[in-house]
Amino acid sequence: MVLEPFTYKDHVRKEWVDYNGHMNDAEYAKVFSLSVDSFMDYIGLDEAARQSLDYTIFTLETHLCYAKEAHEGEELTVDVQLLDDDAKRLHVFFTMKNREGIEIATSEQMLMGMDTAKGRPAPFPPVISDIIEKIRNEHELMPRPTQVGRQIGIKKR
Repeated sequence: MVLEPFTYKDHVRKEWVDYNGHMNDAEYAKVFSLSVDSFMDYIGLDEAARQSLDYTIFTLETHLCYAKEAHEGEELTVDVQLLDDDAKRLHVFFTMKNREGIEIATSEQMLMGMDTAKGRPAPFPPVISDIIEKIRNEHELMPRPTQVGRQIGIKKR
């Protein structure tokens, strides 16, 4: 079975625009956070599943890169690439694009599966890990984005 590619769609809301006339930096993080929520639904962890499985996903780490400004009303599309996974973690890379398909921001993230009854990290339930395996098989040959693993710093001359 081949999954439809994951896509999250939104637009720049008026309240997201700052004094510089473009989307505030914190709102890019918000869009990526909403994308994680949508991705959870995509892999089978919608609200009902989270309740019945006593399972959710937490974000452990994120690295945002801003490439272009986004303005009020602008359509946003976010795609994801699964870079790596293990029994309870996902290393993912989200790419935000505008209507023209131009990359405007990226977010590299480490996500952790959590047993909500125990309040501890736990392996993905089998029904979820099966979907993750399908995604891995579809993404494993994709080229690795150049921003993956970037380190923040000032290069010394």
